[in-house]
Amino acid sequence: MGSSARKKKEKKKDFQKTKLKVGKAKQKADNFTDTSFKSKSITVNQQSLTTTAPSSFSQFSHYVSLASSSKSDTQRKDALSYLTTQLSSQPVNASMPLPTAILLPKLIPLILDGSPAVRTQLLKFLRLLPPAEVGDRAEQSLLYTRAGMTHLSAPIRVDALALLEWLLEVAQEDIVTCPGGWVKTLKSFMSMMGWASSSGSTKWTSASRASFGKAGKAFPRQIVMLAKFLRAGLVEESPESLTSTSNTLFPLCDVEVHMIPARSNAFAHLDLFGSSRDEEGEMYIDREDRQRVFATKFQPAVMEGLENVKKEAGEAGRAAAILSKALREGMVDYSGIDDTQ
Repeated sequence: MGSSARKKKEKKKDFQKTKLKVGKAKQKADNFTDTSFKSKSITVNQQSLTTTAPSSFSQFSHYVSLASSSKSDTQRKDALSYLTTQLSSQPVNASMPLPTAILLPKLIPLILDGSPAVRTQLLKFLRLLPPAEVGDRAEQSLLYTRAGMTHLSAPIRVDALALLEWLLEVAQEDIVTCPGGWVKTLKSFMSMMGWASSSGSTKWTSASRASFGKAGKAFPRQIVMLAKFLRAGLVEESPESLTSTSNTLFPLCDVEVHMIPARSNAFAHLDLFGSSRDEEGEMYIDREDRQRVFATKFQPAVMEGLENVKKEAGEAGRAAAILSKALREGMVDYSGIDDTQ
């Protein structure tokens, strides 16, 4: 009988609701192991284990490839940061791991990168390159600079102006004399600032500026950069510097005119062996030619735009005063006679 009663009692337990003690968790077993944690892991796509470490040259080349072709913004930025650190830590007279002729074509397109951190790191890296080696790549550098100046993104346009400022600092003569360096760059300025003249009419329009949205504080910066570019192409070298140079070589005069040109492909502007260029892609070596092209194609639109900017006053008005001064100094001796006809 006792066994039968115990069995009935055990069966009733299945249909009885147990009373839980509020506020107290169930006591864990003595052999309980917590498995709720997650360990951090590093995923490597390809990994090679070798006994010899890669050379500095191969590492530098690897990071150049990462910076130019990686799909990750962070990876591109970190690669550029590594390249910047490597160049800045080199001795003064040490040779570069890779020549500028290889680095610039691979990295200069990053000025159009969508990540602001990548573009900022690129500008830091470019300032470490030897200035003497940048001029030979002026045409290709300007190609991406102009693309950035007319980009729909305002931050990219600002960074493109910073790139142009660096190019004018290190290779001013090459920038204004390379194929397309004068006319195409001025057209990019006109489109970016909304100072382009409508075709078939002399009426000034600001439609291009409206298409880029509100420029805000970037507009005075654009005016100042236009003034720097015009000063580089139109303002003649001060006579004091020319006199001091000739005095050091007395009694010889104008020796540099008769010496072998220091720049590569010195007669490229003659276009003896290349395909024929249009007016936009022409090389304007002489200052008089640049004055003539500017006076006939861009000066009316620039003067009209300046008059409108001066009415705004403020920072834009001060920038307009800088541009006006550059125009006066650059076109003061322009005769207006076209001797190319």
